[in-house]
Amino acid sequence: MTKSTIYIGTGGYSDTDLIGTLYPHGAKAGEFLHHYANHYDCVEINASFHASIGQKTLLGMLNKADGRLKFSLKLHQDFSHNFTATAKTAQAFLNILTPLQGYLAPLLLQFPHSFERNFANRQYLAEMVKWFENQALAIEFRHPSWHIKPVFTHFANSPNLIWVNTDYPKNIGLPNTPFWANARTAYYRLHGRRSDWWEKESTKERHDYRYSEDELSKIADEIFSHRTNFDELFIYFQNTTNAHSFYNIMMLKEKLSAYGFVVKTPEIKGQGELF
Repeated sequence: MTKSTIYIGTGGYSDTDLIGTLYPHGAKAGEFLHHYANHYDCVEINASFHASIGQKTLLGMLNKADGRLKFSLKLHQDFSHNFTATAKTAQAFLNILTPLQGYLAPLLLQFPHSFERNFANRQYLAEMVKWFENQALAIEFRHPSWHIKPVFTHFANSPNLIWVNTDYPKNIGLPNTPFWANARTAYYRLHGRRSDWWEKESTKERHDYRYSEDELSKIADEIFSHRTNFDELFIYFQNTTNAHSFYNIMMLKEKLSAYGFVVKTPEIKGQGELF
């Protein structure tokens, strides 16, 4: 049995495509997170990217998860796309996270493909990471210009920064850097491998992809080969479209379990009781 802990979940939990698999038929949106926590042990909250999120909402999530989930919240688009966030904005966001203490996974900062490594963007990023210097911050770079040795070296020497490993479609201009854990906490996002990624207008369409057995076997092999480089790994499948993530997570858990990793098995609470 390996000593590393692996948490597995999805990007968001509100996709109605998961009704009939992850969620029972007839389940209401307000019940989704309860059922989600029966199967998974972490969740990436994407709603915080589109709109500000309040403590009341976070407390509601904690209550529905019944202490069974760790939460990664995606930073608002003002940080990653609009560049209008300030130190005051960051502190206000961190203050809102207080109820999640003990249940907080790394925050996620996802930059778009247009965010290339130039002087202005480097200066902006250097200033912004100071705002989160006391919080684990996972950063996803979609432009290949960031996937170079000087950046890797900086991450290796920055205790609060976590390199986001990504699985993207091949040969379409997105980076395909091998798995790397720069800190004892690692982060991995699986986006699917649609070759027509850029032709799709919506995120839902881009994530309409189901990994094959062979593809997941290679991913499991890669994770196992790096097991001594991390203490905990958060894996988030983004392909909730058509419930692909539901089947792929089961497949990956089986492969990781065979390697000696401990993975969460379904724990049904509030379902199936006779009385």
